[in-house]
Amino acid sequence: MTAPDPEAGVTKPANRFGWFADDKMRRLFGNAGILLGGKTVNAIAGLAGLAIAARALGVEQFGVLVLIHTFTQAIGEIAKFQSWQAVLRYGTPALAEGRKGDFQRLLRFTIFLDGGSAVVGMFLSVLVAWVAGPHFDWPADQMPAALIYVTSVLFMVQATPTGVLRLIDRFDIQSIQSTLGAIIRMVGGGIVWAVGGGMVGFLIAWYVATAVAGIYLVWAGWRELGKRGLLDGFTWRGDGGSLTRGFDDIWRFVWSTNLSSTLELAYTHVGTLAVGWMLGPKDAALFRIARQLGEALAKPAKLLIPAIYPELARMTAAGEHKAMHALVMRSATLAGAGAMLALVICWVLGEFALRVIIGPEFVDAFPVMMWLVAAAVLGIWSFPLEPVLVSGGEAHTALKVRIWTTIAYMPVLLFCIDQYGLIGAGWARMFSAFLVLVAFLVPVLRWFRQRMDNKTGG
Repeated sequence: MTAPDPEAGVTKPANRFGWFADDKMRRLFGNAGILLGGKTVNAIAGLAGLAIAARALGVEQFGVLVLIHTFTQAIGEIAKFQSWQAVLRYGTPALAEGRKGDFQRLLRFTIFLDGGSAVVGMFLSVLVAWVAGPHFDWPADQMPAALIYVTSVLFMVQATPTGVLRLIDRFDIQSIQSTLGAIIRMVGGGIVWAVGGGMVGFLIAWYVATAVAGIYLVWAGWRELGKRGLLDGFTWRGDGGSLTRGFDDIWRFVWSTNLSSTLELAYTHVGTLAVGWMLGPKDAALFRIARQLGEALAKPAKLLIPAIYPELARMTAAGEHKAMHALVMRSATLAGAGAMLALVICWVLGEFALRVIIGPEFVDAFPVMMWLVAAAVLGIWSFPLEPVLVSGGEAHTALKVRIWTTIAYMPVLLFCIDQYGLIGAGWARMFSAFLVLVAFLVPVLRWFRQRMDNKTGG
């Protein structure tokens, strides 16, 4: 059977399995593959860094380290505007239409957002840590070091360069950046272990890793803009007009994506913090290790999330809704199949990996790890759904979904931890993953149906 080739004017064999004949699919999985190269090293180095700290400090002290670091990450996510999404949402049409001045004004706006939220986050982290630290059983003699460590929030707010690099398809730089921090944390932790530096030494090593990775990303993003001439004529003062002029509903957009990201913490850092608060540092350590191993196995498919945003932004701007629907369906199917394979690998090798890599005292993390991986699999099947809404101008709908699913999840999480202990946290996460899948699927199907009807005049 043959199919016409409009470019060549001749016929060629039809490709029954031609999903990757689509340029968008090739670019999506190509960018995800670039990220995977770095993330593979990142996952290995990150796991090695955790293993070094766990073996050097023991379960209890390692749990304290994990809680301090997780608390800092959570504050960083709360303070940080997801301005990288604004760079993609409004920067894509600006560059496509040659509106360099508008693009530079957008950059000034998102950079000011990043800078302000970084400073606010740094002061907020110190204040909240000073109040909450004792409730997480952080030892009094380690509180000064912990209060200094939480100021590393300043280097975690780096959304604008992230958006720039994704916009220009420089995913390789992001791959290097994420790997850089993990390697420094691993090597620094190894040195601390060798010299017997203890908790304070690990806090110093992890702080340096965060700072270096954050500074590198900002420098690399600025350099790439300069290479493309996008900084020619750039000034911090601008033209004296409003920074948001011409960007319809941008304030609503950034507030919606920020709040949506904050609510997503319920499915990442809040689980570790809730376990630590209710069960203590030891169980927090087990939960964090379980989450790390589970995420490492599911990571390849999850890397499609940052890679798909630029594609959806371009297709939305061009009105290619049918092609967009096909991309979402195909990418979700392939990612879901990979996630199922990761679940099988975890079931077969998970307990062995815990014993050999982390240590025998962490084998108790295996049951909850299986539930966390299963929940991640559901999340991977649904990975394109929220990006569709955000890229399609429905960020407020995505926010509503995040709000009510989080409201439903949090009491379930607390109840399950209280009644069933550590394994309860895994059950609650599985419940939330299913809830989020259904909650995002309904509005996405409605969004596509409306666009298709408008296209056909239905």
